Amino acid sequence: MDERGDGGGSFVAVRRISQGLDRGSACHSGSAEVVAGSAAWLGRGFSCVCAQRRDSDARPSFDLTSAQEECLERLQNRLDIAYDSTILEHQEALRALWHVAFPGEKLHGLISEQWKEMGWQGKDPSTDFRGGGFISLENLLYFARSFPKSFQDLLRKREGDRALWEYPFAVAGVNITFMLIQILDLEAVKPRTLVGATFLKFLAEDESAFDLLYCIAFKLMDRQWLAMHASYMDFNTVMKATRRQLENELLQEDITCLEDLPSYKLLSR
Repeated sequence: MDERGDGGGSFVAVRRISQGLDRGSACHSGSAEVVAGSAAWLGRGFSCVCAQRRDSDARPSFDLTSAQEECLERLQNRLDIAYDSTILEHQEALRALWHVAFPGEKLHGLISEQWKEMGWQGKDPSTDFRGGGFISLENLLYFARSFPKSFQDLLRKREGDRALWEYPFAVAGVNITFMLIQILDLEAVKPRTLVGATFLKFLAEDESAFDLLYCIAFKLMDRQWLAMHASYMDFNTVMKATRRQLENELLQEDITCLEDLPSYKLLSR
């Protein structure tokens, strides 16, 4: 997963042309302009914060119940699946994402300039999945289906006083998947952080816990973005603040399930 952000290509960012127009159309009409640029920005702003590594030698190991071990193994199996554009299931999932994001608008193809409207770097979204794998697409689909109002609000930048240069929605989503994998230490055989061990308790109760936490993290990130009056070059800072807040909430003593997290209240269906 560390290969992300080092290659060539380009990024896309949404520039708000008129602050007086309906914010609901910001990403999907003439009120926004898609701007291309060097992928080096993507590496600085979107990849590096998620790839932070801590001193693994100092981490303790937490024992798991058999149920937690099984749930972790199933989740890790999901993490191991790379997006493969030759697999029909993956193609159908990508089409499904388009249809829930832009219902009623015909998709011209899995490789199309239309994808930039969702905030992918280019016309082929599959090139952006290498950092998050197929699970990052599953996360986006879960978000769109479980919390359609919040998903649409973020996609179309409906809430708050937005920046002139906005973060690209879909690429941000892939980065959030990657950030969660790091926060929860999901690539380890056993969790080596209290946050990771705490999450596995929730996962054993609900196997969709990772997808739900993704929704919470995405909404929290956007809330931090607005609170910090951020623009696209501030994305790294926003992600760091999101990570800290999410870790703090997961470790609160009175949290018995993800629905108890204060940031869960930001979501709406």
